[in-house]
Amino acid sequence: MVYLCVLKQVLLIIVMVFWLYQVIISLFSFVKPKDKKLLVNKQHRFMAVLPAHNEETVIRNLIRSLKRQDYPGTLLDIYVIADNCTDDTVAIAKEEGVFVYQRFDETKKTKGYALNWFLTRKVDEDADYDAFCVFDADNIVNSDFFSVMNKKLCQGEVVVQGYRDIKNPTDTWITAGYAIFYWTMNRFYHLARYNLGLSPLLNGTGFMVKFDLIKKEGWNTFTITEDIEFSLQNIANGRKLGWASEAVVYDEQPLTFAESWKQRTRWTVGHLQCLKHYTKDLLKGIKEYKTLMNVDGMLYLTGIPMMVVTTFLVLVNLAIYLMDGMTAMGLLLNCASYLLLTFALPVIVGGLSMIIDKRPLRPMIKGLLCFPFFLGSWILINFRCLIKQDVKWEKISHVRDIKIEEVQVK
Repeated sequence: MVYLCVLKQVLLIIVMVFWLYQVIISLFSFVKPKDKKLLVNKQHRFMAVLPAHNEETVIRNLIRSLKRQDYPGTLLDIYVIADNCTDDTVAIAKEEGVFVYQRFDETKKTKGYALNWFLTRKVDEDADYDAFCVFDADNIVNSDFFSVMNKKLCQGEVVVQGYRDIKNPTDTWITAGYAIFYWTMNRFYHLARYNLGLSPLLNGTGFMVKFDLIKKEGWNTFTITEDIEFSLQNIANGRKLGWASEAVVYDEQPLTFAESWKQRTRWTVGHLQCLKHYTKDLLKGIKEYKTLMNVDGMLYLTGIPMMVVTTFLVLVNLAIYLMDGMTAMGLLLNCASYLLLTFALPVIVGGLSMIIDKRPLRPMIKGLLCFPFFLGSWILINFRCLIKQDVKWEKISHVRDIKIEEVQVK
C-alpha cells in the first residue's frame, strides 16, 4: 500500500508538472514581440509545390488562389506533383497553365516521398529559387500569403509555418472538432512558442522552406507524418522554426467520423514513428545546444507517453481504493480531476481561442459540445496504435468545392 501511494504521488507530480509547463508556455501567446528587422529588402523567387494524388475536385481552386497572389507572378512558379494520379488532376493542372511533374511509384505513396522525389530533381537542375512553399491539394490560399512569407525570408527565417485555418468548420461536428483543435494549436502552441523564442512545428501544409537548406541537407523524411519529422530534424540540429500568423491557408477537413478516424490514425502512427526514431537525436540536441527549445521539442513527443502515464495513474488510484486505502468519494474526485483536465479544459481553451480571435461562437456551439467526444476518440486511436500500428498510407477524400473568395476576409 505504501509503495502504491508513493507511486501515485510520483505519477501525479509528473502529470501536473507536464500540464503546468504547457499552461505557462501558452500564456506567451498574449505577448506581442517586436517585429524582426529586415536583413535584406528584396522580393524573392518562390516555388509553390502542390503534391496531389487524384485531386480533380479541388486542385483547380488551389491553383487559382495561388494565381491571385498580390506577389509578382514572375517570381512565383506553381508546380503540381501528380503522384500516382489516375483521374483528371494532370489535365486540370495543365489547363491552368502550371508546371506538372508526374510520378509513379506504388511502393512509396506518401507526401514525404513525393517531396523528396521532386526536390531532388530541382536541386539537380540547380533551379533558381530562393524558397518554396508546400500546399495540400485541397487548400485555398489568402492573396497575401507570399508577401508575408517573403518578409519572413527577408528577416532571416529559414523554415516558417503559416496559419492553417479551416475552410469548412461548420459542416459537421467532426470538421468543427478539427477547427477548434487547429485554432487552439495555432494560438496556444505555435504562436506562444514563437513569441517565447522556442520553436513551433510544421503543420502539414502552408509552410515555407529556404531552398538553400534543401540544397545542403536534402529532404529526407520516411515517416507518414513528414511535417513533424522535418520539424524534429531541424529542432534536433538546433534550428528554430518560424511562425507567420498572417500567412493564411484554408484546409479541408474530413466530413465523416470514419474518414477522420483513418486520418488521425495515420497521424498517431507517424507520431509514434517519430518517437521511436528521433528521441535519441532530440536528446543529443539537448546535450549539445542546452536550450529550452530542444527540451520543448522533446516534450512534444511525450504527449502519448503522458496519456499512458495518466491512465496508469487512474489504475493506481483504483488499486488503492480496492485495497481500502481510499474512499469511494476520494476515487471519484481524483478521476473527475483527470477527466476535467483531459476533456473540460480543452473545451474552455478552445472557446477562449475563438473569443480572442473574434470568431463567431454561435455556429460552433455544437462543435464545442462535441469536442470532448472528438478528443475521446483520439485517445482510443492512440491506444489502438500503441497495440497495432498500420503504416499503410490511405487517401483522405476531398470533396468540398470552396473558392478563396468565399472564405478570405478582406
